[in-house]
Amino acid sequence: MDAILHSLTYFLDVRFVLLCGLGSVAGLFVGAIPGLSVSMATALLVSITYTWSAGDAMATVMGVYVVGVFSGALSAILLNIPGAPSSVVTTLDGYPLAKRGEAFRALKYATVYSFVGSVFGLVALALLAKPIAAIALKFQPMDYFLLALFGLATVGGLTTKSFSKGLVSAVLGLFFAMIGMDSVLGTPRLTFGIRNLNAGVSTVPALVGLFGFAEVLSVVFDGQIDITTNSITRQVVKMKEILKHFWLSLYYSLIGTLVGALPGAGGPVAAFLAYSQAKNIVKKPSRPFGEGAVEGIVASESANNACIGGALIPMLTLAVPGDAVTAIILSVFYVHGLQPGPMFLTTSAESFYAILGGGFIGCVFLLLLGLLAAPHLSRVINVPKTVLMPIVSLLCVIGAYACNNRLFDVGLMFFFGLLGFLLRRRGYSVAPMTLALVLGGMMDSNFRRAISLAVTEDNMLLAMFGRPITMILLVLTVVSIITNIPAVKRLRKGENAAEAK
Repeated sequence: MDAILHSLTYFLDVRFVLLCGLGSVAGLFVGAIPGLSVSMATALLVSITYTWSAGDAMATVMGVYVVGVFSGALSAILLNIPGAPSSVVTTLDGYPLAKRGEAFRALKYATVYSFVGSVFGLVALALLAKPIAAIALKFQPMDYFLLALFGLATVGGLTTKSFSKGLVSAVLGLFFAMIGMDSVLGTPRLTFGIRNLNAGVSTVPALVGLFGFAEVLSVVFDGQIDITTNSITRQVVKMKEILKHFWLSLYYSLIGTLVGALPGAGGPVAAFLAYSQAKNIVKKPSRPFGEGAVEGIVASESANNACIGGALIPMLTLAVPGDAVTAIILSVFYVHGLQPGPMFLTTSAESFYAILGGGFIGCVFLLLLGLLAAPHLSRVINVPKTVLMPIVSLLCVIGAYACNNRLFDVGLMFFFGLLGFLLRRRGYSVAPMTLALVLGGMMDSNFRRAISLAVTEDNMLLAMFGRPITMILLVLTVVSIITNIPAVKRLRKGENAAEAK
């Protein structure tokens, strides 16, 4: 509770509120325009906020994050094109409502319950972060290695249709994370004689390339698509009618928070789970699910926005990102000299309060922008890609160069942009690669530290895996990998089909 009270003091800091508002407006536009993503916007912000104070950077980033996740629902409802992966489920009922001429109603439901989910997730972050940090203090080097490995195995199975493709993407990310000076031997590793790689692959150009320039290449390759929006006519939608789903939305928000706290799961998984729960719980929806049921929007938007607070829990307490956006936010921390982990809440309490404060202020801007500005965005969403993509390309170049003031980083951004484009064309998700790039260094150092400590013991294997936490993480990782093997999946589907008969 003290964390919440401290975070509310940031509402009195005019500079902090304005920067958070600026980020919120940026998040609204970026999330609403198909082809742009919150991940890409956050990656660009890493370079823009490089010279800022940590507090100013957190205010802007949290504004983008909170409102950007919500604004993906705008194009999902108006265009049937989710502005963010977590808004995919919103299209199922949001677009049918818009086709019926009820886009304003759908947007109002999406706004209110995105606000409810976001606040719920942030409150959970404030209340649960310290208990989880206390548990995390008991973690040993091998535990951190297995935790990161579990996160990569999980995201590999959930972000792609093929688990093997997810693992390939993660392995590629680990390969790039290993490039640079060996932390133990002090010699260049996998640099291929390129001196600029001695310091390793810079995270910012890599992320800007994977999420920004790859989108540009995809749009150019696919050509222009004529998209028409559904017109928005103002309707009288009573708040009493909207809030009758409030108590159920808290249940969906709980699902979103818990799923968000699982490394690599994120909004899409939470939204699908909440939607399936809604179909089981709500016996008499306003319309059949999939045909314009507001209950579907309530479930989707509550859950995917609650993931914000949930995803920040493992990032702050364990230094393990909960999704692609928090992986980028983790790099913002490192750029500003902050070290997330078990001791973060003790050594950097003000930064924690700044994140909470930025999140809560972002929620207020979400409500204001969603109710006042979102209905007018149908015109902005249709900005011609011939105008939009050159601007995005320029921002990518500037963002990559500004990080270290090196043209080499611009070339690195182009390389990762091309790699991200090729991976997507072949059905490989870049999310596992993103997490591996961020987690690779931690995995490498902790694994080698665990080996160094274990070789001095009589029983090396017992020293490495003999602790309860280690065994639990090892079992979770092995189960995650085995259950996602195609042959095992087919076997489980066969058993379920037999039971159904």
